[in-house]
Amino acid sequence: MDLQLSGKTALVTGASAGLGRTIARLLAHEGCRLAVVARRQALLEQLADEIAATGRQRPLVIACDITLPAAPAQIHGAVAQNLGALDILVNNAGGSRPFSGLGTRAQWDDAMNLNFHTGRELAHAFVDGMRERRFGRIINLTGSEEPLAMNGGVPPNGAAHLWAKALSRAVGAHGVTVNSIAPGRLHSEQIDQKLLPSAEAQRAWVEANCPAGYIGEPEDLGVLVCFLASPLARYITGQVIHVDGGARRAAS
Repeated sequence: MDLQLSGKTALVTGASAGLGRTIARLLAHEGCRLAVVARRQALLEQLADEIAATGRQRPLVIACDITLPAAPAQIHGAVAQNLGALDILVNNAGGSRPFSGLGTRAQWDDAMNLNFHTGRELAHAFVDGMRERRFGRIINLTGSEEPLAMNGGVPPNGAAHLWAKALSRAVGAHGVTVNSIAPGRLHSEQIDQKLLPSAEAQRAWVEANCPAGYIGEPEDLGVLVCFLASPLARYITGQVIHVDGGARRAAS
């Protein structure tokens, strides 16, 4: 299937490793011109070199801490100057924030800023241009709303889902779609190094939780991002799609 992405411009945050790195590679393979954002410039440069080695245009590297107040304007300016208009925004940066207690105000603010405000503000920086051109795709990598423990990274997921739904209603008539993807357990830095750091822990989790019988690969989610980013997905908007091998217990 031709996803009609050749020549589209895409921005992926959190692209230095894991899901973001895979998403960037897959979008480049589909012919997108890319900007990749993360704090670790060396890893971004390595990714850009790998993509260029396949014959694709080398991505624009933007080494930036997206939690800083000036980041949305900085990123918007860099994309506009080097790539022109943006068609696709993939808000991938974020992270779990487990608390040993109830969490302090500063800890909760940090979690909400990283997992909600940064993606929202970046989308708001680009969405007017998308509306003017009558095409845009905003895809947010979020997470589960199931509060299994005291974790500051969970409530921002609900906030992001509600904001994305509201934004989808505001921009839908202008050819812009807004969707959220909630990853389950997929091999990444957070899963393999922090949450389930051993093969035994991963097997135990799969046996107890995952009907598919294995922990997914980043590509299992990346292919969905590519489809949602394409013109073919024009009638899919305002949705939260779980990619988790069936681990989520709720039906909707």
